Amino acid sequence: RIHSQLSIFFTVISLQEYMAERRNRRCRLVSKDGHCNIEYGNIKYTNHFAYLLDFWTTFVEIRWRYVIFCFIASFSLSWFIFGLIWYWIARNNGDLWWQYPPPGHVPCVNNVYGLTTAFLYSLETQTTIGYGGRAITALCPGAVALIVIQSIVGAINSCFWCGVLMTKIALPKKRAKTISFSDLAVISPKNGSLCLQIRVANLRKSLLIGSQIYGKLLRTTITAEGDTVILDQVSIDFMVDAGKDNLFFVCPLNLYHVIDKSSPFFEMAVDTLHQQEFELVVFLDGTAESTSSTCQVRTSYIPQEIMWGFTFQPIISRNKEGKYCVDFSNFSRVVPVPTAHCACCFHNGKGHHHHNLNGTDNQGFEAIEIPDPASATKM
Repeated sequence: RIHSQLSIFFTVISLQEYMAERRNRRCRLVSKDGHCNIEYGNIKYTNHFAYLLDFWTTFVEIRWRYVIFCFIASFSLSWFIFGLIWYWIARNNGDLWWQYPPPGHVPCVNNVYGLTTAFLYSLETQTTIGYGGRAITALCPGAVALIVIQSIVGAINSCFWCGVLMTKIALPKKRAKTISFSDLAVISPKNGSLCLQIRVANLRKSLLIGSQIYGKLLRTTITAEGDTVILDQVSIDFMVDAGKDNLFFVCPLNLYHVIDKSSPFFEMAVDTLHQQEFELVVFLDGTAESTSSTCQVRTSYIPQEIMWGFTFQPIISRNKEGKYCVDFSNFSRVVPVPTAHCACCFHNGKGHHHHNLNGTDNQGFEAIEIPDPASATKM
């Protein structure tokens, strides 16, 4: 009986966690993987034709299943339509088997005597297979003109779909999948300031050139005139120790936002943070080194995903061979550190909190001994 009650208890807890996660997912504007949760309504019917006018972008952005369906349908439909035209030419010339052509009759296309053979000849013509069993004769000028038209239409169709497939494969969205953000954000002291920190990593060895990172705080505000502004955007500046532009993205970086009096996080505290209603959207823009394509990576953090008084565990170490190693098992793990309970206390009362001057030790880091300092190269 106790075992059954415990099972029911854990089931209820799991269900509550699932419902909370689903509710948070619905409330997000930007999901953790960068997709925007927005729906357009009451669009005029005529505006839908804009997707058809810009058909190239439409085909590039639609899902692969629809691209493959349209790819197969376009070729099959063109083969069938031209097959019907070849059938009509053969019928007008009396080449079909049920028309009983007389002995010595010269057909427009050899061995085209029905709808099936007309379809096969259309397929062979457009794909330039040329098995040799069916061939056009010089008797029918209309057939000569049709084979020229079908060859041009087939070439245009092949070039279009080749471009769509290559463009879709080379989309920078795939490169963005190899950029990973930490699941949590933390607030803790850094370099004498109270900072909000996130961690980002490049899973490929190829760099992102000209990387820039910035954030937008989305929340509902009420103006002085009494108007309610939904999704009001406030800019959030992120930086690393070397600056906020042109990140050297060779290893995971800790990006931080200084919480000063101009920061929207200044009025928040450890006991009121999770009661706030906002969404912090973080953007990372860069150019892929290998393809020179510009990509953008997005993620978001809600108040429940921001940990006050924590910092990230170190993940970079150096082995005995002198190589730097990154342990991604600690990528999103955090540890508690002494932190003021609000930004106002941090700036006004330095004695109300304590800093860990020793920092957080990286147990996996090994120093390299230099036997002769005089022979070392000066940088």
